[in-house]
Amino acid sequence: MTEHSIEALPCAQSEVARQRLRIAMIIGSTRSGRFGPTVADWLAGRVQRRRDLDLDTIDLASAGLPDELADHDDPTPAPVREIGQRLAAADAFIVITPEYNGSFPAALKNAIDWFDAEWAAKPVTVVSYGRDSDGSRATAQLRQIFAELNAVPIRRTVAVARAWQRFGADGSWPRRDPELEAAVCAALDQITWWATALRAARARDDFVA
Repeated sequence: MTEHSIEALPCAQSEVARQRLRIAMIIGSTRSGRFGPTVADWLAGRVQRRRDLDLDTIDLASAGLPDELADHDDPTPAPVREIGQRLAAADAFIVITPEYNGSFPAALKNAIDWFDAEWAAKPVTVVSYGRDSDGSRATAQLRQIFAELNAVPIRRTVAVARAWQRFGADGSWPRRDPELEAAVCAALDQITWWATALRAARARDDFVA
C-alpha cells in the first residue's frame, strides 16, 4: 500500500491569508545514501494538498553553498545570492534534518550561518528523523539557533523515529500512521497561522532586530 492509497487526516485551510503563503523546505542532509529526500518527498505531498501554501524545496546537497563563510568585505558567492533570494521570498521555513551523534548535520549549520535577515520575523518548524531516535535533540538545538536569528520556532514539529522501517525504498508509506499524519497537519496549520500573522506585521512595521 503506497502513501497515495492512504486517506490523510484533513488539515485546516487558512481563511485569513488573502495570498498564498510561500514555504521554503530545506533538506539538511548532504551525505551519501541520505534519507532526507524520501522524507522531503513525503512531506511535500502533504503540503501540496493544501490550497493556501506554495512550496520551494532547497536541497543543500545541490545548493553549492561554500563550506567557508566569507568575510563581510568579500563578494557574495553566486550560490549564496541565489539561495538568499529564495529564503527572502519565503514566508516560513520547514527544515528536514536527521540526527547525527545527538545533533544535526554540519552542512545545515553552514547553510544557516550564511544568512541572517532572511530568517528574521518568520516562523520555522523542524521535521526530524533518525534510525533509533526521533531527532528531538537536533530539533531542540535548531530551535535555539533560529531564535538567535530572530526567526520564530513554532511549538509544533514532526519527529519520525525508526524512519528506515516506516518508508519503502521508493518513498512510499507502507502502513497507516494516524498519529504522524496528525502531527503533520498540526505543524502545517500552526506554521500557516504564524506565517500569516508575521507577514502582516512585516508589511505594517519595520522589524526591530
